[in-house]
Amino acid sequence: MSGHCHTGVKICGLTEEAGFDACVENGADWIGFVFFERSPRFVTPQNAARLAQRERGQARTVGLFVHPTDEDIARVLEHTPLDVMQIYASDERARQVADVFGLPVWLSFPVAEKEDLPQSCPVQRMLIEPRPPKNATRPGGNAQKLDWSMLEGWKPAFPWMLAGGLNVDNVAEAVRRTGVPAVDVSSGVESAPGIKDPALIASFVRNARTAGRA
Repeated sequence: MSGHCHTGVKICGLTEEAGFDACVENGADWIGFVFFERSPRFVTPQNAARLAQRERGQARTVGLFVHPTDEDIARVLEHTPLDVMQIYASDERARQVADVFGLPVWLSFPVAEKEDLPQSCPVQRMLIEPRPPKNATRPGGNAQKLDWSMLEGWKPAFPWMLAGGLNVDNVAEAVRRTGVPAVDVSSGVESAPGIKDPALIASFVRNARTAGRA
């Protein structure tokens, strides 16, 4: 099976065992922990470490940080082994974090229109998501959906991922229309904020992968 037809799937904001195990059982590529205290999906480094010690299969762990200091990251890494760091920061700061910690870094990149799409990637991957509404208390997709039409025909030379408002019902269309190599979901597979629904995780992974092979 060649790489281009395997749609990568990241499930973000894991806080409990049942959700974590469902990610592993259904073959998610990445499992995300949110180290941002204002998020309803916030986990302490200790809790993330406990989850990360469970059977992980092929899944890699991703830590999400919002404008972190080196100390913030070091505190998490003391407890939790991470495979990837996903960061809200400037290009320059993201590069710096990659240098300091020697881990792959993904840069969260909010866009509102086609002109906003990044031309280059200062780190390992760009995570394209909707720009939060003016009154949002936290960055990220906030369950808003990006206008996918702006991504049609966009073929960057670097790895990227799509986030924001994805769910079981729309992920196949998103993959078909944008040709995105990987997708990221959080609230779209939850029964309550921070509580993942194993059945929704199973359907999301299946729908994303089936669309990628089509």
